[in-house]
Amino acid sequence: MTNRLFLLLFCSLLFIGAQAQKQALTYYLPDIAYDPAIPTPEEFLGWQIGEWHISHDQQLAYMRMLAAASPRITLTEYARTHEQRPLVYLTITSASNHAQLPTLKERHVALSDPDLSAKVDIEQTPLVLYQGFSIHGNEPSGGNAAPLVAYYLAAGQGPEIEALLDNTIILFDPCYNPDGFTRFSTWANMHKNLNLTADPADREYDESWPGGRTNHYWFDLNRDWLPVQHPEGRGRVVAFHEWKPNVLTDHHEMGTNSTFFFMPGEPSRVHPLTPGMNQQLTGAIGNYHAKALDDIGSLYYSEEGYDDYYIGKGSTYPDVNGCIGILFEQASSRGHVQESDNGLLTFAFTIRNQVRTALSTHAATVGLKKEILTYQRDFYQSARKEAQAESRYGYVFGTDGDPGRANHLIDMLLTHQIDVHPLKKDATADGKTFRAGEAYVVPLKQDQYRFIKAVFDPILEFEDSLFYDISTWTLPMACNLPYASLNSTPSVGDALTVVPSVAPAAPARSTYAYMLPWNDFYAPRLAYYLMDHGLRLKVTTAASTVGGDVYPAGTVILPVVNQGDLSEEEIHRIVKEGVAITGVGMVPVNTGLSSTGPDLGSREYHTLEMPKVAILVGDGVTSYEAGTNWHLLDQRYHIPVTKLTTEDLGRADLSRYNVIILPNGNYRFGGNETTKLQDWVSAGGTLIAQKAANRWCAANRLAQLNPVKVEGDKRDQRPYGKLDRDEGGRVLGGAIFNTEVDLTHPLLYGFTRTDFPVFQRGNLFYEVSSNPYATPVRFTKQPLLSGYVHPESLDALESSAAVLVSGKGRGRTISMMQEPAFRAFWFGTSKLLANAIFFGSTISGGACETIK
Repeated sequence: MTNRLFLLLFCSLLFIGAQAQKQALTYYLPDIAYDPAIPTPEEFLGWQIGEWHISHDQQLAYMRMLAAASPRITLTEYARTHEQRPLVYLTITSASNHAQLPTLKERHVALSDPDLSAKVDIEQTPLVLYQGFSIHGNEPSGGNAAPLVAYYLAAGQGPEIEALLDNTIILFDPCYNPDGFTRFSTWANMHKNLNLTADPADREYDESWPGGRTNHYWFDLNRDWLPVQHPEGRGRVVAFHEWKPNVLTDHHEMGTNSTFFFMPGEPSRVHPLTPGMNQQLTGAIGNYHAKALDDIGSLYYSEEGYDDYYIGKGSTYPDVNGCIGILFEQASSRGHVQESDNGLLTFAFTIRNQVRTALSTHAATVGLKKEILTYQRDFYQSARKEAQAESRYGYVFGTDGDPGRANHLIDMLLTHQIDVHPLKKDATADGKTFRAGEAYVVPLKQDQYRFIKAVFDPILEFEDSLFYDISTWTLPMACNLPYASLNSTPSVGDALTVVPSVAPAAPARSTYAYMLPWNDFYAPRLAYYLMDHGLRLKVTTAASTVGGDVYPAGTVILPVVNQGDLSEEEIHRIVKEGVAITGVGMVPVNTGLSSTGPDLGSREYHTLEMPKVAILVGDGVTSYEAGTNWHLLDQRYHIPVTKLTTEDLGRADLSRYNVIILPNGNYRFGGNETTKLQDWVSAGGTLIAQKAANRWCAANRLAQLNPVKVEGDKRDQRPYGKLDRDEGGRVLGGAIFNTEVDLTHPLLYGFTRTDFPVFQRGNLFYEVSSNPYATPVRFTKQPLLSGYVHPESLDALESSAAVLVSGKGRGRTISMMQEPAFRAFWFGTSKLLANAIFFGSTISGGACETIK
């Protein structure tokens, strides 16, 4: 046989195998009797699951049909995505259970209340199973398996499924991420060949930026279980606590050359507050998955690679809430069929594995029902005993003069069912004084005892040096709020039921000026609102005392005179509207004379430019971090942004913008783009570079930065098998560090404390500037506050620059070595970005490191 003939024969076989995508229903589901009145997915769609990628609207339509057709199912919409797609779950159980669902729900939830759980008859209490699919939109096998599993539950007949429905209540969430799922299904379907090719180089398997993994704002929703900053995550967590499920499953995908993973994960990387019994039951459930995959000959593994450490992801959040979280990871075909190390990987095969492990979960919950329900009861009873034995009363945190940041912390805590009390009398703890009316208390003696400790206590000791995600997430530090442990009982008010909301008084009409203090997190939103309505604003670089009140540096002033054609009455109306919309107060003043500090007409007051912001996006840019910038400006501050693609930078008219943000990324611009940015900065633009973008800026005369070398240790001979672990332990995956800040600097306007926690990822560190004014934020000499960092990285980070300002012509480059709005919940540093946008152009050239 000639080589050419062999190649033609091989390709023919490849295409024949790839074309054979349609599978019988029994390929996916058990060969049992099904109710003929319930349409199969193929009957409803007109094609079999696995032939095409189901879109979210098709999936939702099928779920609605099942709910209408089956007495076993009801449908609940629990939220809407940013793009207004419904998020739903099906409640699936026997008809008799549905008839008494409120009673069964109340009885089940009582298991998580130590005051009631001893009275609950476990034998008469259904187990609650939450099954969720495709939180990453481009991991589609889960969301495509969902209609098949739902059909099985709706139409399946026989004693096995009857026992399942009698003994469990299944909350079935077919698509955690409708927006990303829709993006990816569109991509895969629009690039599908009639004659399928498994060549990984085909466009079908190479999504365009940003891909379908993330939600509308390019966030990884599987990191939002803790922050709950997106409607998908918030709605899901609210539903979780409404039902208190016993087991929660999370169906994902991984690299094409992998096989199938199910929990437990790495034994050495379990969060220390997760009880050992949780992992034992996870292992027992895993035995059911192993049998199901053995039955169909699928390869799999467990206790390797993935972990149960970060409590903000779907398989770990349940573990600190009395539930058992189960992660599934299926090798991804990323389209309809793809070559892999394990042979041709078809879409249908990936779906079948997800279906079979969804069904093996059903078998596990029936077989282990008593043990799992008992575990939930014991979890909360033991948590109460540990709380009663706790020597500390709880935690206290102050507002730091900023109700915006404090309210965001309170909002997160309330969403996770944590009691928060206002402080009624001043208290002192850890050398800090907390004022009544300006502080809140979180007692430890709560049913959420373990969760509270997990989000308040710093962690500095670890069994392992590798982490699948970040190693710390201390929430008061994320909000840059002063806090401390309380050893004595404070005087507190009743527990909050909602986030405090005190509307500022409408300012009286002024004939002279209005003052906008910059301490509130949302002051930038009000400032932009005023500018967008045609008003000119100024900012003071020094404190002024007007009318007996001190207005610190960073206070924004709105003069009444010379505001174009706007009258005093119109300006007053705009001010009142802005205050009402943003919840940020303004103070009318009727004189420009300051008793101390500059008068309001002084040169110390600089006129502000209305922000015109572009964010670079596209190839080379990390989509997550582009998304955090976009989300902060769009959702928090209501500032319009242009998402300027890296491909279009060379053709863009940069004069339209006075601020350009370069998120973290691997930039590879040519000479034309580089020169345009250099000229734009020299002409007065403010360039904000984040993380690795600074490396490109430094190499292209857009920032003056000197890297700190991370010294490698001199190691003795090591086993080859330790290489991955040794190298992985050197990666700074995410920890919290203390910095010292210059509160007089424009980037720190509105802040009040010189200690400033920042979240740092990556091993890129820079020296402080030789200009003593150009490093307004620098790491302290002993910076580690919480989390894991390799000693070599810590040595390099100590006393290095966290934020550094360079100057070129009339412009500024503000280098941020971190992601300021990390995962939308790092409120402490988020305002640094706002300050860079509003005040970057006011930074004196003498306070910048000159770009050479």
